Amino acid sequence: MGYALTILWHDRQRYLPAMLAVTFSALLVALQFGLLLGTFSMVSIPIDHTNADVWVGQPQASSVDMSLSVPERWRDRMEGMPEIVQTEPYIQSFMSWSKPHGGTEHIIVIGSRLHDGALGAVKELTPQLRRKLVEPGAVVVDRADLGRLGLTTGIGESADVNGLRVRVVGVVRGLKGLGGPYIFCSLETARRLVRMAPDEVTYLLARCRNPQDAARVVARLRHYPNMSAFTSTEFSFRSRWHWLVMSGGGIALGCAALLGLLVGAVVTSQTLYAATAASFREYAVLRALGVPQWRLAGIILAQACWLGVAGTLLALPVVYGLSQLAGCLGARVFLPPWVLGSSAGLTLITALIAGLAALRSLRHLQLATLLR
Repeated sequence: MGYALTILWHDRQRYLPAMLAVTFSALLVALQFGLLLGTFSMVSIPIDHTNADVWVGQPQASSVDMSLSVPERWRDRMEGMPEIVQTEPYIQSFMSWSKPHGGTEHIIVIGSRLHDGALGAVKELTPQLRRKLVEPGAVVVDRADLGRLGLTTGIGESADVNGLRVRVVGVVRGLKGLGGPYIFCSLETARRLVRMAPDEVTYLLARCRNPQDAARVVARLRHYPNMSAFTSTEFSFRSRWHWLVMSGGGIALGCAALLGLLVGAVVTSQTLYAATAASFREYAVLRALGVPQWRLAGIILAQACWLGVAGTLLALPVVYGLSQLAGCLGARVFLPPWVLGSSAGLTLITALIAGLAALRSLRHLQLATLLR
């Protein structure tokens, strides 16, 4: 390891392209996976930002935004369970938003109860905003979606949803939608906009006395053949996975990340091969001194390992900087520790594979090189 590091430092100009290639690979993989997680987390915002432990909807609901109506009387099945302490109706549906100055936009209307401790109200709705939403036709939108909705400041502006007039009474941050802007309102306003029957809702939400009881409650509710039940964690993952598979965006981002790994591996391999070939005389001297072939191979693999470590460490601050820039531009990039760790691991494995590929240069090593 020490000898390999000495060679890298002495010939650092020669190995610089390989380190930059590894850095590029680590950067691309981390950003692609972070962008992937951030983008599809927008789908599960109605689940992740609320307080419900259990979600009940139509059979085989594939995503939170892909459900039809269910009878509200199903609440009786839930309220009879000793683990459940609160149930609540919830409405979510795609609608058409008519912009004030012309044009339309697909939106997602979300209606919930607005009292303190309401299960379906997102946490970003402050008590002041909830009081304003009690007014019929009042809605709240995300600031990042104002342009898509044809609004300027948002507050006080009006538009039409499904032929009915609505007025924006507040804006929130961090709730930008993927399939369309989220429009938050009261349950009564949502029922009017969606034109849903008084005894129907999109989902029924429940809160358990102990959140760990949610899985047990869901298992019992699934005995009913005409309804589906999920824990909030399970339904969140199911919604993101549905969009990941159905939209094809996840596949495209994954292919781009794999392409970055491939480019980094090829450049690193070729750089190591060229550097080894340029140092044939030095390696021939080592071989003449009795250093076995496997020790020379170990030097090349150690060089690949050091390049992988250096490239990964160089990529980390760049990843964080670009993720912050993406956030300022309205994109979501999630970089939990497991994403950074996985990206670093993949990059190091790629560097080692590149080192293995560069070992082919040792096959041409001959002691006669010293006589030339």
